[in-house]
Parts: sequence; C-alpha cells; structure tokens
Amino acid sequence: MLQKMSDWIKEHAVIIGVLVSVLGILIAPPTYADSANDLARQYIRQGLYDKAEPLLIEALEKNKKSLGKSHPTYATSLRNLGLVYYARGLYKKAEPLFKEALEIREKSLGKSHPEYAVSLNNLAEVYRAQGLYDKAEPLFKEALEIREKSLGKSHPGYAVSLNNLAEVYRAQGLYDKAEPLLIEALEKKEKTLGKNHPNYATSLNNLALIYHSQGLYDKAEPLLIEALEIIAKTLGKNHPDYANSLNNLAEIYRNKGLYKKADPLYQEALEIIAKTLGKNHPNYALSLNNLAAVYYKQGLYDKAEPLYQETLEIIKKILGKNHPNYAASLNNLAGLYMEQGLHDKAEPFLIEALEITGKSLGKAHPNYALSLNNLAEVYRSEGLYKKAEPLLKETLEIKKKSLGKSHPTYANSLNSLAALYADQGLYDKAEPLFKEALEIVEKSLGKNHPQTKTLRKNLKRLQNIIKNK
Repeated sequence: MLQKMSDWIKEHAVIIGVLVSVLGILIAPPTYADSANDLARQYIRQGLYDKAEPLLIEALEKNKKSLGKSHPTYATSLRNLGLVYYARGLYKKAEPLFKEALEIREKSLGKSHPEYAVSLNNLAEVYRAQGLYDKAEPLFKEALEIREKSLGKSHPGYAVSLNNLAEVYRAQGLYDKAEPLLIEALEKKEKTLGKNHPNYATSLNNLALIYHSQGLYDKAEPLLIEALEIIAKTLGKNHPDYANSLNNLAEIYRNKGLYKKADPLYQEALEIIAKTLGKNHPNYALSLNNLAAVYYKQGLYDKAEPLYQETLEIIKKILGKNHPNYAASLNNLAGLYMEQGLHDKAEPFLIEALEITGKSLGKAHPNYALSLNNLAEVYRSEGLYKKAEPLLKETLEIKKKSLGKSHPTYANSLNSLAALYADQGLYDKAEPLFKEALEIVEKSLGKNHPQTKTLRKNLKRLQNIIKNK
C-alpha cells in the first residue's frame, strides 16, 4: 500500500539539481529579466515554486520582446520556466517549453552541440516522469552520444548522461542494463574528480539505489555509508545533501526492519533540512514522510498519522493539490487507515489520489496503476469482489504495457489478482497467477528478496489449502 515520495525525489534529483544551477546563468550586463531570473532562483532554493513561476514568465516575455524567439537566451528562459513546471509536476506545461527550446538550440547551435544534448535531456526527463520510457530512452541515448563526441568520455556531462539512461532502465526493472552504466559513471567520476568529490558520492548513491531496488541491501549499505562520509567531509554535516544521504541510508535500515537504526537518521535529516531549507520545502516533507513510514512499519499509527498529515499539508502549500506527490501522500495516509481497518476513511483519499494521478500523469502511468491497485485493495478487504476485480485487471494491463511482464511490480499485480480469486475460493484461477508472479520475482529480484519470500509463502499457503480440501 505504501507509496514512497522518496521514489519521486530520487527519480527527479538530477533535474532538480540542474534547476537550481541553471537559473544562475546570466548575461552581463544584468537586465530586468536577469534580475527576475536571479530572484526566482532564490525562491526555488526555498521550494517556493509558486513565487518563482511569475518571475520566470515575466523574464520569458521580456527576452522574447527584446531578443526575439530565436535567440539562445530566449531558449534558456523557456528551459528555466519548463524546469519549474517540471518540479511542480506540471509535465504537460513543461513539455512544449522544452520542445521549443530544443528547436531553437538545433537551429542556432546544431545537433552536435552540448547545449542541444542538455535540451534533449530535459525533454527526456519529462517523458520519463510520465512513464513514457519508450519516448525517453532514445533521447537519453542521443544526448549520451553527443556528449561522448563533443565532450569525451572523461567529461562529467558524459557521466550524467550514463546515469540518466540507467534511471530509465531502473524504472522499468531492467537492472542488468542499468547497473553497468552506473558502474561506468562511477569509474569516470573517480578518474576525473577523485573519490573525495560530492559528485562521486552522488554516483555511489545512484548505484546503491539499483541494489536497493533489487533488495540487495548488503550491497547498497556500504556504498551509502561511503557516500555519507564523503559528503560530511566535503560539504559538512549541515548541508542538505548530507541530509539526503542520511535519508538514503535510513531507507536501507527501514527495509531491513532495523527501525532503531533508521529512526535517528531520519530525525537528524529532518533537523538539518528544517534549518537549511525550512519547513515548507519538498525535502522537509520527504523527511517527514520517511519518519512516518518507520512508525507505520512498527505499528505506531498514532505517531505516524500526524506526520503523514503534516506532509500532506506542506505539499498542498508548495506544490498544490494536483501534484503527483500530493497523490502519493494521500495514498500513504490511506494506507495507514487501511492497516487499521478504517476503510471508510481510506476510500475517499484513494479515489482523490486516483483522480489526481490520472490527470497529472495520465492513465497509462505506473503510478495510476498503483492508485487503482490501492483502491481495489479497499474493495477486496470489504468483500466487494466485483468492484475490485476490474480495477486489478486494469492495473495489470497498464503495468504490462508500461513496464513489461518481467517487472517486479507486474508480479505484485498478479499477486493481488490471485489473492482476490483465493478469497473467493477460486483456487484454480489463483494458483497459476501466484506461480507466474513468483517466477517473475525470482528472475528479477532473486530468491532471497523479501518480495520473493512473500510470494513463495502466498503460493505455499494456497497449495496447502487445496491439498487439505
């Protein structure tokens, strides 16, 4: 049931970092548009995207009038505004801006220029965020080739492109394709920047995320510890990046069930972010969410609920009620209520989350499938099998199309549908679905992954019931 906002933050960490740095690109002497751009950057650092947006719109209009729509600075303004829309989850508004910027770069600089590669990357990120991996992958590949030819394999930009392409593969559960790219990116950064550079720590975090996704926590943990130590030395323990590394390491401990080790790390991360970024920043909401999840896992619902509620309020203020993260928070709070058997409280949150996800990401996105699955679980728990079944079947179709039949989350949907049939005593329908789900996770995650163990127990339990009939 639990939908982690950390997934969204991790998936978007690269472009959000670009968002902060890109907005510092100014042309001397400063113009009114430059000043608006500079002020917008300050708001973005505080997570105040709604304040940054009108300034960037104004800067865009000024540059259009003074420089024209074919000028490189106008393309930069398009990109800046697009990045803010991206950060707010307004992908449909970001996409045309990135496309226009890409066209300008192509005409003014050509398709072999590094800035053209940056524009390709931005557009690809929008597609990736929407789960349109078939549209994102070729753009990331093209950007990688351009950077290889124009900058060389030893340039940091090449390593960034390797990471971006790897993230597309990770999102689809193609870990065997993602891992070598991330290892190569790590090696490039070690050679060019050394092991004591923050960017090297970022690559360690990215590689650890692949292992985390596969449940290989013992491989992920030392990488995250090393990353944490590097950031402490280079940036200090009061830096937001140190807080992010604390969060990542705490996630490993939480998933291993080591809640006493996870809790203080989440607490420390929360304090750092409150001091450095403020309590109205997306990263503060993320830390609250993570801490709530630790309490949730331990059955401390009275401690988890106010944190989930505060997370929801922060996201509503800074990102709005139509943002995918708001939907994720609704899902988390609903999951808490479901765990306590409070289905009447959970259902309206899940319906709202489903509507938001459908509008913001589209009905073909994996997150929409997740919301469908969560709502179906409520109906299954209430014995409303006829309402649950079509939702689970739709979930299965979406995941098959968007992620493929070898992805672990496709196996999750098979498991949910199988459980629905088992509840109704339709064992002949349930057993083959449990078997297919188990086969998928054994291949993709390994035989010792927690998800694999759960599915194996489900199948064995069903087979015992059939045997004893």
